Amino acid sequence: MKKTYVLDTNVLLSDPGALNSFDDNDIIVPMAVLEELDRHKSRQDEVGRNARTVSRTLDDMRQLGSLFKGVKLLNGGELKVVSIDSSKVDLLPPELQIAKVDNLIIAFMLQITTLKELPEPILVSKDINVRLKCDSLDVRCEDYLKMRVTTDAKKFYRGVDVIEVPESLVDKFYVEGQLLLPKEFKEDHKLYPNEIVVIKNVHNGVTTKSAITKCITHDKPLVPVAKIDHAFGLKPRNKEQSFSLDLLYDENIKLLTLVGPSGTGKTLLALASALDQLKGLGNNAKYEKLIVTRPVQPLGRDIGFLPGTLEEKMEPWISPIRDNINFLMGSKKSAHRRVPQTGKDKKPVDEYYLSIMQERGLIEIEAITFIRGRSIPNSFIIIDEAQNLSMHELKTIITRVGDNTKIVLTGDIEQIDNVHVDAFSNGLSYAVERFKDYELAGHVTLQKGERSALATLASKIL
Repeated sequence: MKKTYVLDTNVLLSDPGALNSFDDNDIIVPMAVLEELDRHKSRQDEVGRNARTVSRTLDDMRQLGSLFKGVKLLNGGELKVVSIDSSKVDLLPPELQIAKVDNLIIAFMLQITTLKELPEPILVSKDINVRLKCDSLDVRCEDYLKMRVTTDAKKFYRGVDVIEVPESLVDKFYVEGQLLLPKEFKEDHKLYPNEIVVIKNVHNGVTTKSAITKCITHDKPLVPVAKIDHAFGLKPRNKEQSFSLDLLYDENIKLLTLVGPSGTGKTLLALASALDQLKGLGNNAKYEKLIVTRPVQPLGRDIGFLPGTLEEKMEPWISPIRDNINFLMGSKKSAHRRVPQTGKDKKPVDEYYLSIMQERGLIEIEAITFIRGRSIPNSFIIIDEAQNLSMHELKTIITRVGDNTKIVLTGDIEQIDNVHVDAFSNGLSYAVERFKDYELAGHVTLQKGERSALATLASKIL
């Protein structure tokens, strides 16, 4: 049966392509939504860009007909812009103030639901409170699910799988150094490229033998996980950290996502491996520079109200990065103290501090706001707190990557500060799910906190 979807402003601000996302059903945009779009159009962040995009799309549709009478959509439905009948405003309960746009849209839904002139009207909103109000008034309202990679957190790709196999297969792996899993063991386990696979033999509920392997591709043998004892002096403390180091040092993996609660070592591991692979600094020189950035929340908003240079403006946001680098250097001294220079090449001795690395061009603290238009080759890029990115912002960042560049996204999808995304629609979750089928990407979910006993306990009980 054909339906009529009424779009809330937040749907269009989150996905400017939403107008063509409802198959052959009809779409109504309330006049109040156009007013909201007009209010947001001057913003310089992604919300403003989306508002302008929707306005341009609607303007293009005017060339096909009247928005008042209805314009045909690509999928066969019809789009109308409809105003609210002021005589029907009294349908709202007295508790809901009509001056609020959300309540005005709900009044519109009560109006068209009462008239019963439209087939099955449904309000689509990403605002939880709007959905609660609608349900209380017996108005049908749904969330916008197109941008969600899944609706169940338990289905998120974790980057690690466990397969029970006969003891003979575990022995064969240790003898031959690889193992091509028989077809029957792959039927219940879809293995992804660069996925960590734990094979184990279980007898009477007890694991007798096991091996940690890595799947290169689904049709190739499982291979051992590289044993990396330390990265820039940092030693892995648990198996997930060991898995992460293997992927961080793998030249074939160009995109790596590290997800886990606070204190699991995501950013520290990424920084340590990056420093160790910097030319002129580490022992495994591969990259010309390290670029570190994190979303300035709200992302994209002008940070010019802070005094000083770009680096000084970014200082509050990159303090955790600086703390981690200083920890890796094994020094609690100021990151701005100059160290002695020796030799013709003037390479620093003993200690390398953040300010010296920035002066030498080894480390660059980049604001995401200004990354559009760049091309970044021969670099190791770390995007911290990537769960606060939208999928469009993430696309902008990843498409800046040039030859011989590796990008690492770290974050915790349960700690999101961006009001326009959630655990299922943020850029980090999108990267994990969309890239899991490709050989140039890898993913690890870290679980065990290593910062301190108190930090680990706090992440569990608070």
